[in-house]
Amino acid sequence: MTDPAVERDAAEAASAFSHPTVAPDASAAYGEHPDQVVDFYAPRGESRGPGPAPLVVLLHGGAWRAPYDRHHITPLADFLARRGFAVANVEYRRGSSLPHQNADGPVAGRWPETFDDVAAAMDALPALTAAALPSADVRRVVVAGHSAGGHLALWAAARHVLPAGSPWRLPSPPVLRGVVALAPIADFAVAEAMDVCGGASAQLLGGAEHWDERLPFADPAALLPTGIATTLVQGRDDIVVPPEVSEAYAAAAARAGEVVGLTLLDGVGHFPLIDPAADACAVVSEEIAQLAW
Repeated sequence: MTDPAVERDAAEAASAFSHPTVAPDASAAYGEHPDQVVDFYAPRGESRGPGPAPLVVLLHGGAWRAPYDRHHITPLADFLARRGFAVANVEYRRGSSLPHQNADGPVAGRWPETFDDVAAAMDALPALTAAALPSADVRRVVVAGHSAGGHLALWAAARHVLPAGSPWRLPSPPVLRGVVALAPIADFAVAEAMDVCGGASAQLLGGAEHWDERLPFADPAALLPTGIATTLVQGRDDIVVPPEVSEAYAAAAARAGEVVGLTLLDGVGHFPLIDPAADACAVVSEEIAQLAW
């Protein structure tokens, strides 16, 4: 007998992935690798206000695995652009396209390249945006990411609290209005205990043998407090990244003396958060707007 939760998740995924890819208005490279690229979407439509628009930096999900690239989140980028935001859709190096010897599918992420790329993209974005998308206001930036991209969004906002000696550490907090993380893999210990995405968190760190060594440099739940406004948006019925993962991150933030917003949506799974046809996507846009404007 088919599990209703699995059926619902499949239907939600089918809807989210049914939209055609939306071509960007401009693209720019932040490195020499083909995956080191950012696509820009100019603000448009009746929602566009006077003057420069806030910039939303999008980091796509897909368990940090190569088969999932930035193109599947372009409908969300277009959705946000039509609501008056400038959007930068960031690509980054991900895991192999081939099955890992200890995994059922492609390995998740690359150490350290996945983190190298996100750090490099974030550092390059002010100049790239000024050249490619002058309608964007780089003083009003919100980083948003879905699933594994939600992890990267939280991580990008926490680089100033990385352990001393980290090559990605910033001397001061990044200039951000905030972070909106959508069903993020935000607490690696909880995610691994729940086998989220088939043990992707451990794969991202290079395997269980590197877990203890690398966790302090990669786990958002260990990089608190950040001092940057942070909101998590999570479906209560998510079976891909269950709400317990977001709840654990919010609890870790509270223990660190920081308040993190957590919006739990009833009757919503993993994929409606990036599906322009779903009501949850409008909630995401509103959460971004509350930080950006």
